[in-house]
Amino acid sequence: MKLFNILLHIWHQPVFKRTILFFASLVPDKIYIQMTAKGKLGYSINLDNPLTFNEKLNWLKLYNRNPLYTRMADKYEAKQIVAERIGSQYVVRNLGCWQSFDDIDFDTLPDRFVLKCTHDSSGAVICRDKRTFDRAAARKRISLTMQMNYFYACREWPYKNIPHRIIADELLEEPGAAASPGTEAAPLNDYKFWCFNGVPRYMYCTVKSNDVYENFYDMDFRVADIRHGFPRHIPEFERPEAFDEMRRLAARLSEGIPFVRVDFFYVGGKIYFGEFTFFDWAGLQPFDDRQQDLDLGKLITLPAKR
Repeated sequence: MKLFNILLHIWHQPVFKRTILFFASLVPDKIYIQMTAKGKLGYSINLDNPLTFNEKLNWLKLYNRNPLYTRMADKYEAKQIVAERIGSQYVVRNLGCWQSFDDIDFDTLPDRFVLKCTHDSSGAVICRDKRTFDRAAARKRISLTMQMNYFYACREWPYKNIPHRIIADELLEEPGAAASPGTEAAPLNDYKFWCFNGVPRYMYCTVKSNDVYENFYDMDFRVADIRHGFPRHIPEFERPEAFDEMRRLAARLSEGIPFVRVDFFYVGGKIYFGEFTFFDWAGLQPFDDRQQDLDLGKLITLPAKR
């Protein structure tokens, strides 16, 4: 476990990232998944007869390769899918899409926006004031990401064939947050629904900040005692006014998918779609209680291999 964590730390260093990805890409998917799962979960996963939640997520990486998932994981294409299924009013406004950083016309962008790559995860660059925005640092980070294929890190198949592009989106903030240019608004609550074949069963709320919290709730917003390796936020989160509507939308967006996490933000009295995640924490986040891993695994009905 210690060796794996050291390697994971090295993986996040830009100098080594491309080299590690190259050598990782030479390892067959099934072997690579078994190796990384053993290091992170602490047990050897059974991909021939998966039972636990994490085993089934990793099985889905290998054997449920639906081409639609590539579009859903694409941060640009997902907007169109969401608009078609539930309406464009739930989609964060897109400000542009480019093939390279140098193609971006910053003069056309507002003072506050978010840059992200369509094929990446957790790599957004936030601009709160164009006058002080460090374009050199943003170019370095975005350009490095554009050279990476996120698939090879954990073999999350939907990322493999996403076209590498850069998008700018409107920066979501509570009303009044943009009154002072350059100021950082309060972190947004992120509502993440675990959906099983179109049925939301649990939601965990976290905060977009440097600390990771996971407060799980059932579909009546009662506290669910799911311990997924991260602390609960104290005090508990309040039930958002739009909780029932978010639950309904999550059900609509997840129809026909064995497991998908559907994320929303609730800002200024409006719901905004966040993203689709087919393998929560890449199927590599252990539960504090192994029985929970087994019990939650029962909620995933595996489809035929494809």
